[in-house]
Amino acid sequence: MQGILYEEPSIWLFLLVTVVIGGSLAFLTGRACAETWRDAGRTVVFLLLLGAAVRFFHFALFEGTLLSLRYYVVDTLVVGAIGLAAWRMTRARQMVQQYWWLYERTGLFSWKERVPPLAAGTEKP
Repeated sequence: MQGILYEEPSIWLFLLVTVVIGGSLAFLTGRACAETWRDAGRTVVFLLLLGAAVRFFHFALFEGTLLSLRYYVVDTLVVGAIGLAAWRMTRARQMVQQYWWLYERTGLFSWKERVPPLAAGTEKP
């Protein structure tokens, strides 16, 4: 996989810079965008910029290639997946906490409309 997904001599450097450092920054970015009610499109723009920053970390710290489209795409896909997952998790939590009378949680990333209870005296036989 060395040379295809990462250019460092060890996968541990890729995991440290892209997954741990870049992933934690992406998680914080996704959560911050969701908490300020920004849409997913604007979050993607921020994550594209973060992918460029991760590529710069590889260049500055480990003498990686700065302007490499292949490695930029790989880094951006990793941080983008983590950032969008954080955005969706936070948005699901927001929707059920802020609009608790309208929505209920159905999973880590999803919610659904709450079914209103039947009014008293209108029960079906």
